[in-house]
Amino acid sequence: MQRLERVRLSADGQHLVLARSGSPFVPWGFNYDHDSKGLLLEDYWDKEWDRVVGDFQEMKALGVNVVRIHLQAGKFLTSPNQANEKNLKKLEDLVKLAEETGLYLDITGLGCYHKQDVPEWYDSLEESERWNAQAFFWQTIARAVGRSPAVFCYDLMNEPVVPVGSAREQGWLVGEPLGGKYFVQRITLEQGERSRAEIAVAWVKHLHSAIREVDKETLITVGLLPGTPDRADTWSGFRPKDLIPMLDFICVHIYPEAKKVDEAIQILSHFAVGRPVVIEETFPLRCGTEEFQKFLEGSRKFAQGWISFYWGTPISELRRINDLQSAILAGYLELWSKLGPSYGRP
Repeated sequence: MQRLERVRLSADGQHLVLARSGSPFVPWGFNYDHDSKGLLLEDYWDKEWDRVVGDFQEMKALGVNVVRIHLQAGKFLTSPNQANEKNLKKLEDLVKLAEETGLYLDITGLGCYHKQDVPEWYDSLEESERWNAQAFFWQTIARAVGRSPAVFCYDLMNEPVVPVGSAREQGWLVGEPLGGKYFVQRITLEQGERSRAEIAVAWVKHLHSAIREVDKETLITVGLLPGTPDRADTWSGFRPKDLIPMLDFICVHIYPEAKKVDEAIQILSHFAVGRPVVIEETFPLRCGTEEFQKFLEGSRKFAQGWISFYWGTPISELRRINDLQSAILAGYLELWSKLGPSYGRP
């Protein structure tokens, strides 16, 4: 078994490279966020480990090199300064599996996807207390698995936003759930006299510093949700250019819409601010595969990595299900596998 090389930022800060060889590293992967029934990895990795092993083998067979996993805060914290040791051990097992399978992990943390999994104590914390608990979360994760070359990066949070004014009535989670899941979170409930950008920078700096106390090597990023073309890089309050001192590369989530591929590329361009850009979530959710391929091709001007989705059902099984939705998904997975080599994966 060939040992994975660490992934690093190049000396000029413009590319992702492999540490020993210096070869370019192009993330081409899958979000492994939930299964076909909507269950999160933490819901079944304890009792159905063989299933997880099979999924990793299937994703590897489809030609990807990165798997993005999503960890919920409530599954890894039992208090603001105490970790869930059982789930930490499972994460260590998952990292070993990634090493054995030859896959890198994009570890996205602090999820609150299932509202029922969010502890009351966590929701009741004030801003500074919550940020400190989040810092403890990341230090705990970094101590446990940061030594492994299979850990490609830490994504601080999926789609964080800074509210305008007060959001106490709304709470930490944004909007209505999508498929029973909350994907967007506020990092504060009170803007106060601060600018939104100031809050975003302070939060990233706080978590970055906490990680670097225990892990000085693993790359750090955050998964950003863009706005419309005129507010692409400011809608969330997280301005990419402000985050360069703390982030090794920029992650953005883009789902191109039918007849709006050029608009999606325009949005992407706002995130090219002097660091590598990885499209950390993308899928033909709102367009056909032809337009989606056009988006991928056009995105190469700005992006250096692409991560789509795998929901735990192999192509062979999707074909046996014999319904339209399964057939479309099977075709998409075949397309993603076919496109991989042309996007420069090592």
